[in-house]
Amino acid sequence: MQKSKIEWTDYTVNPVKGYCPMACPYCYARRMYDRFRWDKTIRYDDTSWFGIVHLPPSRIFVGSTIELFGDWIITAWMNCILDQVKLNSQHTFIFLTKKPQNLGKWSPFPPNTWVGVSATNQRMFEDGRYLLHPVQAKVKFLSIEPLLDWEPPKDMLAWHYNMSSLVTRTGIGWLIIGAETGNRKGKPPLEQVQGWAREIIKAADEAGVPVFTKDNLKLPANEMRREWPKP
Repeated sequence: MQKSKIEWTDYTVNPVKGYCPMACPYCYARRMYDRFRWDKTIRYDDTSWFGIVHLPPSRIFVGSTIELFGDWIITAWMNCILDQVKLNSQHTFIFLTKKPQNLGKWSPFPPNTWVGVSATNQRMFEDGRYLLHPVQAKVKFLSIEPLLDWEPPKDMLAWHYNMSSLVTRTGIGWLIIGAETGNRKGKPPLEQVQGWAREIIKAADEAGVPVFTKDNLKLPANEMRREWPKP
């Protein structure tokens, strides 16, 4: 359990440790495992929860360094994680996945849980919102970070309608938007990412979906958003 620099959470906890098999090219956690030669074995560490009962009511991001809904996660581990969520109802626990097809196994989630899907492009965005539809959680959201590609909509009216359906059809009530940090070759120019972000924000505003923009977008102060899901 540690205090987090991620703007939308207070703390992170990683009860499952090891080298994430997702192998995303922008993954900071895998770089740290390589650099510091940490144990790459995927394993459950119950001591990660130490001190949680002494925290004031907080937002806690679970699994910031590994994909928790992959096939490499043992069922008993996830049962232990959800038991901790239930035992600590004073906190809000946030889960984020690139494997939304596996969320249904754990639905309905405890009432103090927010469940999100990561998307780096429009295809993942569309897939994520449909796969989140049947999932039951207090808050369902999409994290568009890092925003790596966004195909300009050919039919703007249809795109805005699709954004509206986030609320009316899928129950998704929050968007996070961020850029890729670091100097990885091949990532899109920040100016282009900002343009994509502005289009998404515009459609979200019209649909009434709260938006949280991360600092790494480097938008002007008057364009930054720090909006939260509706209670």
